[in-house]
Amino acid sequence: MGKQVNNLVNTIPVTTYLKYFVSILFFVVSLNLQAQDLRYDNGEKYTLGGITVSGNTTFSEQTIITYSGLRKGKEMTIPGEDISNAIKKLWNSKLFSDIEVYITKIEGDVAYLQIRLSDLPQLSELKINGVKKGKKESIIKETKLNKGVKVTENLITTTKNYLTKKYKKDGFLNSKIHINTIEVQDSVKTARVNMVLNIDKGEKVKIKDIVFKGNDVLSDKKLRKSMKSTKKINLIRILKRSKFIDSSYQADLGHVISKYKENGYRDARIISDSLIINDDKTISLQINVNEGDLYTFGDITFIGNTVYTNEQLSRLIRIRKGDTYNGVELQKRIQDNSKPDAQDISNQYQNYGYLFSTINPVEVSADNNIIDIEVRISEGKPAYFNSVTVVGNDKTNDHVVYREIRTRPGQLYSKANVVRTVRELGQLGFFDAQEISPNFLNPNPNEGTIDMEYSVKETGSSQIELQGGYGGGGFIGTLGLSFNNFSIKDIFKKEAYKPIPMGDGQKLALRLQASRFYQTYSFSFSEPWLGGKRPVQFSTSLSHTKQFLYNPATRNADKSRSFNITGITFGLAKRLSVPDDYFTLSQAISFQRYDLNNYNTGLFTFGNGFSNNLSYTVGLSRNNTSVDPIYPTAGSSFSATAKFSAPYSLFNGVDYDDLKDERDRNNAIISDVNSSTIERTNASNRITEIDQERYKWLEFYKVNFKGDWYTQITKDLVLRPSVEFGFLGAYNNARGVIPFERFFVGGDGLGNYSLDGREAIQLRGYPNQSLSSTDGGTIYNKFSLELRYPITLKASAKIYALGFLEGGASFDNFRDYNPFNIKRSAGLGIRIFMPAFGLLGIDFGHGFDALPGETLKHGWETHFIIGQQF
Repeated sequence: MGKQVNNLVNTIPVTTYLKYFVSILFFVVSLNLQAQDLRYDNGEKYTLGGITVSGNTTFSEQTIITYSGLRKGKEMTIPGEDISNAIKKLWNSKLFSDIEVYITKIEGDVAYLQIRLSDLPQLSELKINGVKKGKKESIIKETKLNKGVKVTENLITTTKNYLTKKYKKDGFLNSKIHINTIEVQDSVKTARVNMVLNIDKGEKVKIKDIVFKGNDVLSDKKLRKSMKSTKKINLIRILKRSKFIDSSYQADLGHVISKYKENGYRDARIISDSLIINDDKTISLQINVNEGDLYTFGDITFIGNTVYTNEQLSRLIRIRKGDTYNGVELQKRIQDNSKPDAQDISNQYQNYGYLFSTINPVEVSADNNIIDIEVRISEGKPAYFNSVTVVGNDKTNDHVVYREIRTRPGQLYSKANVVRTVRELGQLGFFDAQEISPNFLNPNPNEGTIDMEYSVKETGSSQIELQGGYGGGGFIGTLGLSFNNFSIKDIFKKEAYKPIPMGDGQKLALRLQASRFYQTYSFSFSEPWLGGKRPVQFSTSLSHTKQFLYNPATRNADKSRSFNITGITFGLAKRLSVPDDYFTLSQAISFQRYDLNNYNTGLFTFGNGFSNNLSYTVGLSRNNTSVDPIYPTAGSSFSATAKFSAPYSLFNGVDYDDLKDERDRNNAIISDVNSSTIERTNASNRITEIDQERYKWLEFYKVNFKGDWYTQITKDLVLRPSVEFGFLGAYNNARGVIPFERFFVGGDGLGNYSLDGREAIQLRGYPNQSLSSTDGGTIYNKFSLELRYPITLKASAKIYALGFLEGGASFDNFRDYNPFNIKRSAGLGIRIFMPAFGLLGIDFGHGFDALPGETLKHGWETHFIIGQQF
């Protein structure tokens, strides 16, 4: 639109040409009055004796004469083209108005002229009414109404037209634009005006109804559904509004025709359409269609194919003779531009080197409404990568990027490898996934070569984490420092601190989590390519947790009584090639030391003691989500892990059945009302000793599974189903299930107490950990369905809204497990990710079921996460 404003400003208005005519006419009349002997019927030649300038102008006389192109001593015909051209040049300078040329006197063959004109006024001040303050700057920029601009009638007219079209495009069909100019009266000689721009957008025009005429095959409902942006008023629909936008409407008329073509009516067309204004200020649309006849597919033949046989190509097209004609689907089977990894003929060629191949379906016959198709193929030469480069990685070192690239110089071209490279670069998290672009350079069909350039844009990868939530009896705060593109080899190089050594793709994290009742400190480091040759990730972590006992008298933490946990973990994760290279096999060895210092609760029978947990974890995961890790739109992610300790009871020589029987006898003594105080005390002390023996070395196994799937319902709308399951078991029933590594379901999923192996499972709509028993569950499952819609996915801020349905529960033992006996919830939320602040999120969940021990449904619960990133 801005370009049109410029073009129109440059156009001479009709009034300008009228002024040419009047000026020349006045010139002729003046010449008749002042020179009796002037013979102007056919024009006479004169020598220009001099030129003077008059009128309201700040330009010098010499400047104006120069602009006119006239010069003293020039021979010219009066009247003639020289005078006309002079006036045009002055007008075209866009500096003057009211231009007139007079003859002041004639002496023989010498004529003297005077140019009378006025300066065009400059814009002094602009006042915009009717829009918010934040919109005014953009209006000034779009219309170029900057201070000092020359104000012409064209400028005013084009500004009106531009703004009117702008607001109509946004659904304001009744918008009105008024522009007034006021001459500035002061001592400054320059002509200036103040402008007042009044904008009355009016109300957005809603579409009350969309009616089709002439449609017998497809119903109004189906045709309305095919219109992607033009929708009638529907109170239930949230994501699509019913405003009328002409450009979207015109595109949707094309979608209506495409809908007919998908159903075999290739000759369908729009005969006419009309817009009806209703009394309630809404509009109705009436669309008249001619459906035409139904067509079917005839013979489909292939011409020019030597690499693949007709049978192979027919299997890709998957269309048989006699099928209802669908030109849209035929094109998708040949080349589906909406899916870069589609199973179509074009990708079949391009994935095996034939970059320069072209495939065109041609209708060769339509007799009796049966369409015969020739698929004409030009295979060309196989293409090879000549050079492969990356640009834009200003912080990330080249080797970190190049090791993720699936295309190599000299390698046969493969579109699948290009698509996979874009996905891998996006998954790194160092670049804006929406800005990664594979650029094809210097294609040479004759030699069969292509240069490939991957363009990336760095984003913030180091993070300051700040989380807050209420749970576990108080406020839980988390402060952490995470460097996600760290370079440990440069840690002693002073010049590398900008502000930290970066670029090698390593991760280094320091974290502090605290509340009134516990403190957690942790350190972790990971190298994704151990040794730099293979995608084998090495990771290590060190943590220490101090948990304080709750004092009911003071309602605070008793810091003299604590439960300390110290742990260390070493892990390796290897990317597999079988079944495919989306799989990762991970292994880890971890050790935790639990020390109790006068820490007596119902969870432990001993208040002073220790426990050791040496475990091995193995996991298999597959992740082919793409492309943006913040907002995946396709693919799936699942992981299955098993964590287990050594079966100590098989070889440590302790008879746990005997200890269990003895423990049961002592419990009976404690429960017997006839037992003395001394007997109960001795029994309690013995149970403490037995439990210390049972938990000296923890014996357990634990299985977890989680799966997420991402499906694009429309271009922007993404559905994410999710399922989770966890089970904690014991090798020896006499030892029992350990009181560690348990599951706590409910709330926002903040990881409090997580360093002793306990897992906080998110289930929105309920308070934190409210759906598990006090000691935590040994088995849980959760089902979730989330619908996501992006508001913006720009690098500066990625924002998406979501709606969710969830259900889950935890159980204390397998006998009580029922996967369908779940607590249900639903709600809405929003996520905001910004490089400067990290992830911000808030969810409003409604719990449909009662909490354990209650009878009324829980109702609404609010959950939030705060993160900060630089």
